[in-house]
Amino acid sequence: MIATGAEASLAAILAARDNRVARRSAALESHPGGVAISVTPVMPGPVKDCILSRLIQAAALVEVDRIAGERGWDAELAYRETEITGPEALFIVAADPESVKRATVDLEQSHPLGRLWDIDVATAAGGLARRDLGLPPRACLVCGEPAHACARSRAHAVVDLIAAIETLVGAWVFMP
Repeated sequence: MIATGAEASLAAILAARDNRVARRSAALESHPGGVAISVTPVMPGPVKDCILSRLIQAAALVEVDRIAGERGWDAELAYRETEITGPEALFIVAADPESVKRATVDLEQSHPLGRLWDIDVATAAGGLARRDLGLPPRACLVCGEPAHACARSRAHAVVDLIAAIETLVGAWVFMP
């Protein structure tokens, strides 16, 4: 298993989430009218920083940068860091928020690793959700049911979720 490393405590994970929100708010304040794109890998369980999460994050950043360039968005990488709570990055773009959300959802749905990316889009008024665009919830990595329901009920063992992630990454790395 390549998802090994130090375990992040629940307190550290929650603090990292709060810090992401604070960084996003500060970045949006300094870029009035901007749209924030927060990028983190999907890593169930207590190990958030490992070779696997860093590989997933690196691929996500390349793709977000690519779509920003293709769409002509003025994009700035406002923050990029890796802590025990995992890799995270924040882009600020000058673009229509709904088109940014649609593009990032398309990326999550079309790229072989897209299901492993948590790409959130927000403005100063708040976040944009998939349901705001009439899109279905993300599917579980193991069973295909809505991921939020499986996560909430802990329907699958972390080892099974990590195995599914490793399978997706392995297929992507060794794509013909």
